[in-house]
Amino acid sequence: MAELENPSEFLFYGANKVAVMVRAESVWASQKNLALIFGVDRTVITKHLQNIFECGELDKNSVSAKIAHTAPDGKTYNTMFYNLDAMLSVGYRVNSIQATQFRIWATSVLKEYLLKGFALDDDRVRAAVC
Repeated sequence: MAELENPSEFLFYGANKVAVMVRAESVWASQKNLALIFGVDRTVITKHLQNIFECGELDKNSVSAKIAHTAPDGKTYNTMFYNLDAMLSVGYRVNSIQATQFRIWATSVLKEYLLKGFALDDDRVRAAVC
C-alpha cells in the first residue's frame, strides 16, 4: 500500500479545486474527486469505472491503487485512487457540462499534439515568462 506523499491542488477549468496526487508520471484522484472534477455523483463514477474494467478498455490493476491518506479528521484511510488513464476514460463517458468541457479541452490538446508534434499550456508559459 502506498502513502499519499504530496497531494497537489489541481484546477480544472476554473471550476473546482480538487486535490490530486502527482506521482509515477501520472495524476491520481479518488472516485470522490473524480465526481467533483466531472460534476456528477460518485455513484456515476463507480458505474463508469466498472464498465471500463468489464469491457477490457483498461486493466483495473494497472490504473488503480489503494493509497493511505490522512483525512481532515486526522485519521488515516485506505482509499482507491485512479490514474490519468482512468480519468480520461471516465471523462469521455460521463454526461455533464464539466465532462463536456473536459472532452473539448482533451481533444484540442490531442489535436495540437498531432498537428504540431507537441502541446503547450500557453497560459502557464506566459505566466512563467512574466
